[in-house]
Amino acid sequence: MKTEIKKLDSNLREKRPEYYSKLQKPLSEAEIYDLEVKYSITLPEDLKELYLWKNGQEYTCYESFVNNSQFEPLEQVLSGNQELTEMIGYDFEIENWWNKNWLPIFSNGGGSYICYDTEGIFTKQKGQLISYWNEYNDRNVIAPSLFDFIKSLNEYYKETPASEFDEYFNITSKISKWKKEFIVDKRIAQ
Repeated sequence: MKTEIKKLDSNLREKRPEYYSKLQKPLSEAEIYDLEVKYSITLPEDLKELYLWKNGQEYTCYESFVNNSQFEPLEQVLSGNQELTEMIGYDFEIENWWNKNWLPIFSNGGGSYICYDTEGIFTKQKGQLISYWNEYNDRNVIAPSLFDFIKSLNEYYKETPASEFDEYFNITSKISKWKKEFIVDKRIAQ
């Protein structure tokens, strides 16, 4: 993971310097631990590595990190998870419309996320990334791990000339081989 994050750092610094300047400073181990205690969670090591690199992007930066989504600061991820989890059984009446094990690390700004799945819902593969659409009932696994997702983003930067960058930084074609589609439509048992 550290190698891919190092490559990502270099890619962003060289190919998107203005965006890179909008990334927030890394969290320390102690700051991550304090957030884990505050939100009663233990973060997986690969996710910690990401936040030891950078703590998301500044709130005033609306540029995409990847797939038309912004990189969320860790406290926003954990508070967002908590808020959405509290809606299960009330606003969310469909099983896995939201799941308490999903951490919304990338956000499109409209209530949809790319989530880190700490438990492997649907596939039993912990650490997979799931797309959560707030208005639609598909919950697709889009990458088997954060490592694979970041590696694909690095491949995008390696293969795509800066002149062909668009505002979305869409790596869907690079990760489509991993896509597993799941439809959630079963009501939560009362």
